[in-house]
Order: sequence, then structure tokens, then C-alpha cells
Amino acid sequence: MGELEQFLERAERLLRHVEELLPPPPTEPDWNAAIAFRWRRHAPGQGRLLALRHPHDIRLERLRSLQRQKQLLQRNTRQFLAGLPANNALLWGSRGTGKSSLVKAMLSAYAAEGLRLIEVAPADLVDLPEIIELVWDRSERFILYCDDLSFEADDPSYKALKAVLDGSLSVAPDNLLIYATSNRRHLLPEYLTDNADSRLVDGELHHGEAVEEKISLSERFGLWLSFHPFSQEAYLDIVHNWLQAFGVEDTHPEQLREEALRYALSRGSRSGRVAWQFARDWAGRVGLSEKRR
Repeated sequence: MGELEQFLERAERLLRHVEELLPPPPTEPDWNAAIAFRWRRHAPGQGRLLALRHPHDIRLERLRSLQRQKQLLQRNTRQFLAGLPANNALLWGSRGTGKSSLVKAMLSAYAAEGLRLIEVAPADLVDLPEIIELVWDRSERFILYCDDLSFEADDPSYKALKAVLDGSLSVAPDNLLIYATSNRRHLLPEYLTDNADSRLVDGELHHGEAVEEKISLSERFGLWLSFHPFSQEAYLDIVHNWLQAFGVEDTHPEQLREEALRYALSRGSRSGRVAWQFARDWAGRVGLSEKRR
């Protein structure tokens, strides 16, 4: 065997060894098994979509005091389903005010029209290219849902998301949008020192590079929806709405109001989440009382 043949044989063995070390390509899920999926990451570059057979079913009519946010996100989602231009959306604001519930409600409202939801943890956004490849040629329309999104400046997931939103050489597929929720408007921690480099030029304020970097990611979302704490009356309205959903009649309105406000005070919040938790507690107490009769 000549030297060339020996070299080629060694090179072929080396290539086979390298191929064994490479992560396998993501396997496609059973797309007909579910309307919602979760990306499960096993190792860098390795993951798969898991079908969620029992997704959280939230009806739009159960989300109160969010009329403007509902209208805007519904319109954007309908444009997307119709194959028309639509924007990635950032839902930001106070905790427990319905951000994630509104995204889930889009799935309940439009699954019959081909909408599908893929949940991705913020730390797994580095796998966005793999997820995009899986859905590229599908006929369904996918919302990539990322809850409680926030980053540190050197987070690799931050750079991956920034590239997919607007900045990569490759174009994002027409059948995928990103809906993210966050307590932060700019998604990155903000420090007092970030403003040290700001300066006035001809009477105009120019932010320093640190501030510009923080603003640049959230600006890549074409639709911003802000969520703010509820008033007392809005909180009580949400409580009554959930009690109706649980089939509980309002037979003691004054006691109910007092208990609901005391519950919110003990939690330090009048959020929609707290209203839902109180309604569950009240409905459970009423049900238990009826069973004892």
C-alpha cells in the first residue's frame, strides 16, 4: 500500500471518529400529536421538541382589564395566520398581570386555524437555529413562546435571539414569530453607571454604548405591549370573573370583597395571578362547605 493510500485510509478513519462525536440532528416530533411543544435541551447542540398533550387552555374572555393588549396581539396573530406581515411581540410589565396568559390564550383561540406554540426556556435560545430548521417547511404557523425573558450582557442566548430577530445574514422563516414576556422593558439589567457615558449634543441626549446595547434588543420586537398593576376595582372584577369560571355564585358579596382585598394585601399585590389564586381558594372553601352539608 502506497503512502497516499495509507494517508487516505487514516483520514477516513479520522472522519468517521469525528462524525461519531458530532451531535445528532434534532429529530422531528409527531406534529399531529399536539398543538403545543416544548424544546428540551440535552446538551449543547442537542435537543428535541416534546409534544405537550395537555397545554394550558386559557380563554380570551377570561382575561379582564386587558382589552387593548388583547386587541393588538389578536390582530397581529390574525395577520400572521393569514400569511400577512406581522411582528414579533414583547409583552413586558408587572408580574402576574396576564402576559403569559395572553400568549397561551392565542393558542386556545387560533389552534383550529393552524397556530402552534413552541415553548423555549431563555437559556435554550442558543438552539434557535436548530428549532427554525425543524419548522421551516411546515404548513402550520408557529409562535415561539419565551416566558420571563431576561439576560446578562454576556449571555450567549442574548446574541442568538438578537440575530434571529433582526441581524443575521439568514432570513427568519415566514411561519414563525417570537412572543416573549418579561418584567424588564429592555430585557437586560440596567445600572446607574450605564448613564455615565451619556452626553448632550446640540441639546439632544445621546446615550452611551451600554444603554444603546440594552435598548437595541427590545427594539427588534415590532410590537410592544405594556402591562401595569390593576386598580382595586379591576382586581375585584377579575376575582368575580374567575369565580364564574369555577361555577361559584356570589351569595355573600360583602364578605367576598373583604376577603379578596385582605388576600391581596397579604400578598402585597393586586395582580391577575393573585385574583386567580384567591378565586381558587374561595371556590374550594365554598365547595368544601357544601360537601359537609
